[in-house]
Amino acid sequence: MLPKGANLQKIRDGKRTYAITPHLPGGFIKPEVMQKYVDVTKKYGGTMKLTSAQRIMITGLKAEDIEDIWQELGMQPALGYANCVRSVKICPGIAFCKRGKQDSIKLGLELDKRYIKKEMPSRIKLGVSGCPNSCSEAVIKDIGVIGTDDGWDVYVGGSAGSHPRLADKLIEGLNYDDTLRLVDIIMLYYQKHADIERIGQFIERIGFEKFKADVLAEFYGQVSAVTEPKVPQSEAGEKIVPVPGGLTEGTLVFGDPITADSVISDIIRVYPQTIPVFRSFGMGCLGCPSSTGEAVSKAAEIHGLDLPELLAALNKVVPANN
Repeated sequence: MLPKGANLQKIRDGKRTYAITPHLPGGFIKPEVMQKYVDVTKKYGGTMKLTSAQRIMITGLKAEDIEDIWQELGMQPALGYANCVRSVKICPGIAFCKRGKQDSIKLGLELDKRYIKKEMPSRIKLGVSGCPNSCSEAVIKDIGVIGTDDGWDVYVGGSAGSHPRLADKLIEGLNYDDTLRLVDIIMLYYQKHADIERIGQFIERIGFEKFKADVLAEFYGQVSAVTEPKVPQSEAGEKIVPVPGGLTEGTLVFGDPITADSVISDIIRVYPQTIPVFRSFGMGCLGCPSSTGEAVSKAAEIHGLDLPELLAALNKVVPANN
């Protein structure tokens, strides 16, 4: 079991080290809180790391120290669902930047307040940029918002990782309230219709035309005229036809046993009943970029798991093997 609020970072000579990453909305931190970080890091022999999500990670920690560290920081463990809204990256906007066109801090902090750690079909990252320079990398976020002279432009489906994708522009020129309302509609639509897939993969599967039509129809109070696209269905023994931007790089089909070479995302797409098994082994982030091309053997090695034990548990819930 993972220590509460920690992530496994490294296994070296059989010894495991962990990291904690307290939530810092927008990357803003008071001097007295920063001092706590410094004192605790020194005391427990850790290292501080500035992350790309505007947080401060303390890494190189021992499992038995994690609970005391949270207490000494005076913080609750940064808990959430494995697949959830991970971060809202915010640029300085008009508050601190001469090029800012919109108040990215106000909008970003409100989005953080509404959505951070909320459960989703897969991980979600948001970016809020106060001008088209897009210092918060909005176009490679699942939902990105960019300020212009005319208001907020909203983008969807961006991601980095092993399958990078630039986001599609959904709408432009929204005011503050309408932007929040549209983001809420996007989130609800994604939660209702997506598989264990990033928003970009979801869009590639159903088509951007349908995604845009459905979301904007809800936004404008209309009825979408775009019909559901035909998606290949998988039945016993039938080969799955890959779709653009799909989750898997593997070849697993229904009825196949799970082997050391089976790709993680392939397994959970074909056998979703394996999700609780993965989670019971501490492998909760099943929608991360690594899962799209990582075999079970590699994942077991990274997490320090016994491969035969993991494969046996996975195959136990596969219908063909029962």
